[in-house]
Amino acid sequence: VVRPQVLAEVPHDPQAFTQGLELRDGTLYEGTGRVGRSQLRALDPATGAVRAASPLPPAYFGEGITVVGDRIWQLTWQDGVAVEWDRATLRPLREVPVDGEGWGLCLLGDRVVRSDGTDRLFFHDPADLAGTGSVAVTLDGAPVSRLNELECVGDRVWANVWQTDDLVRIDPSTGVVDAVVDATGLL
Repeated sequence: VVRPQVLAEVPHDPQAFTQGLELRDGTLYEGTGRVGRSQLRALDPATGAVRAASPLPPAYFGEGITVVGDRIWQLTWQDGVAVEWDRATLRPLREVPVDGEGWGLCLLGDRVVRSDGTDRLFFHDPADLAGTGSVAVTLDGAPVSRLNELECVGDRVWANVWQTDDLVRIDPSTGVVDAVVDATGLL
């Protein structure tokens, strides 16, 4: 178990209910949640200032995001859709159906990885989010559920475990958790 430490702080809008973050090419992209207030935002990573923001349809609760080339995919929590955005303009391009809830999202090589709060990771085609499979996630043989925001780093998927201080590193080929970070005390 690793214990991280805070290296720096950046101002952040306290009204933004952050559901997804991704740093790409000098811009921090943020997906926010809450019905009627969900957005996709482009932020200055040094200052936290909002460079651009676009709302989701008012009925949607925005969730995880991931950058795929010149596009961004954003999940909705229980609305059964993902929104594809133009990365340069933050304009929505289309909506596609998603089975189950949407929690976290990241790009791992040539596939998008999604969590839905269960003990599974789901794999999708980055072009249209068509499902391509899934894997059960385990730690010492026991299921790990409430997998939330995802980050793909190297050949692994990192997830926070909702309502805990734990971050887990998952081998997506087997679903096995091979590292746990105890983030107790960071808040």
